[in-house]
Amino acid sequence: MTAKFKDLALDALDHQALADWWCSAMGYVRRSPPGERSPDWPVAIVDPAGEGPLIWLNPVPERKTVKNRMHLDVWGDPEELRAAGARMVAQRGEGREWHVMADPEGNEFCVFER
Repeated sequence: MTAKFKDLALDALDHQALADWWCSAMGYVRRSPPGERSPDWPVAIVDPAGEGPLIWLNPVPERKTVKNRMHLDVWGDPEELRAAGARMVAQRGEGREWHVMADPEGNEFCVFER
């Protein structure tokens, strides 16, 4: 074995705000309380039920400009996610069984409805 999965990482211009958005959208919580580290330090968010992966929100100085090469797949309601601040990129259909959405910073993710 050469490598073993550890965590996911997502870059963000405002990593603090995006960590809060993903926590709200997925029911995650910050691993460490805000203020425990420097505001410029990456933020780790976790599934309190222990079912989902740990996700790091990393600060970067630039906005997202091109399509993600890796993305999250989530179970969810696209309308609820849109109401929370996500944007619809492509609706399910034409042979695709999922919606493609973007978080408030434009990071694409796929939404599968149960």
